[in-house]
Amino acid sequence: MARIEIDHSKPRSGAARHPEKAARPDNPIQRKPAWIRVKAPTHPIYHETRALMRDNKLVTVCEEAACPNIGECWSQRHATMMIMGETCTRACAFCNVATGMPNPLDHDEPRRVGEAVAKLGLRHVVITSVDRDDLADGGAEHFAQTIRAIRASAPETTIEILTPDFLRKEGALEVVVAARPDVFNHNLETVPRLYPNIRPGARYYHSLRLLDRVKQLDPTIFTKSGIMVGLGEERIEVQQVMDDLRSAEVDFLTIGQYLQPSVKHAAVARFVEPSEFEDYASLARAKGFLLVSATPLTRSSYHADRDFADLKAARQKSLAA
Repeated sequence: MARIEIDHSKPRSGAARHPEKAARPDNPIQRKPAWIRVKAPTHPIYHETRALMRDNKLVTVCEEAACPNIGECWSQRHATMMIMGETCTRACAFCNVATGMPNPLDHDEPRRVGEAVAKLGLRHVVITSVDRDDLADGGAEHFAQTIRAIRASAPETTIEILTPDFLRKEGALEVVVAARPDVFNHNLETVPRLYPNIRPGARYYHSLRLLDRVKQLDPTIFTKSGIMVGLGEERIEVQQVMDDLRSAEVDFLTIGQYLQPSVKHAAVARFVEPSEFEDYASLARAKGFLLVSATPLTRSSYHADRDFADLKAARQKSLAA
């Protein structure tokens, strides 16, 4: 089976993609097991979707994060748009998004995103972003403007956002929640013990409080979070993350296999067997999540439109019980 091979060594600007990782020792990339390999994209709609993104000068996390599901998703006109540029101010050990000092915000971007959502005819859209620690509000108002632009251009489209942590950005979360996305997603990414090495610029309990605060501000918004496995975490640590998320009343949990983007990124500790993902899914459902997606290829926005329909149905069933 052919694998998708995309050159992500440099961003489109041509600069070094991960200058902060250049001096790190190499971590050889392991051969992926059969259950993780995916076919290269050939569907004509994939190319149509790609052309639409280019024509509207839009960035997608599908490309920037080297998502293995890009062929399937783009062939169904599903794309996760990444706002506020393609350069992140953080330097997480797992992430393939380029790092450095970003360009100023493009204030016309929300309008273009709204128009692209309408052209694609999306029932559900996912909007994410790079971290923008350089901005006073972390980009919160830009998120809010993008949500409002989508509502104006495609009023029937439901909106899911995947946000940064807005660390030390007082009032930023309130601005985003006031724009009323349908789903608020913020990923914990890994277990707290691994944060210093895997997510050094973030704080586990701050991210947890962020999700809890969304529910306090607007209980009608679905909340969602995700983690990667295969980074060296223990099962009991994954269970504790589940318990922490349920304490914050998070509705939807995603669990996927970590895949190493380059030799300079954190190494894969192991490839988790599909049966273990099934076990994690059963455990999470037993803990009370409305919805769980746990497979090797699960990513935050994978099948997001279908999952949103399932989320609404699960909430209705829960309220009727």
